[in-house]
Amino acid sequence: MRDAFHEDLERTSEQLVEMTRLAGSAMARATTALLDADIALAESVIAADEEIDRLQRTLDDSALDLLARQQPVATDLRIIVTGMRMSADLERMGDLARHVAKVARRRYPDSAVPPVLRSTILEMGQIAERIVSKAGSVIASKDLNSAVELEQDDDDMDRLHRQIFTTLLSGDWEYGMECAVDITLVARYYERFADHAVSVARRVVYLVTGDWHQAYQTANAPR
Repeated sequence: MRDAFHEDLERTSEQLVEMTRLAGSAMARATTALLDADIALAESVIAADEEIDRLQRTLDDSALDLLARQQPVATDLRIIVTGMRMSADLERMGDLARHVAKVARRRYPDSAVPPVLRSTILEMGQIAERIVSKAGSVIASKDLNSAVELEQDDDDMDRLHRQIFTTLLSGDWEYGMECAVDITLVARYYERFADHAVSVARRVVYLVTGDWHQAYQTANAPR
């Protein structure tokens, strides 16, 4: 019975890693759709979000079943509850990728991103891909050092987010209010995507240590 229980716990970890893969793929494709005004790609991202949602529902249903049948305590209980919270973060990351794709769809056949910000948005997309990939590795390996590296990537995303606003508020902005609103939203979607990945990493630190205080100490360690 206990062997089957621990197999179920391992399956939970595998499902979380799969959610990171799907969220990363969604954001990568959403970024391309946004920059290239690719309506077909945007639609595919929007439609594929249902798979991430389905995985979250499956994972949460399994977790509730384990809680009811096994009545776990200590570390096992922490794994189940933390897994449910991570699945919520990852589901939200999928939603944020879908939001980026919706901006691309709304502005088709034009690109929502003006030339002056293309390189910045491209870099934000690349960081988003990197940070969710690392989140998957952290979940799989429970490596606390990798969790710290993920926080460093979030710092890079925050820097680009601030850079976007510097451009929008400069006297040289010439692309109108509608474009400014689109860029403000898109930048926020990328920034929140990274924040949810950080939340996942902190939950892994808590999972390993059993100490939320240490999770935040690790997050704020000198880098």
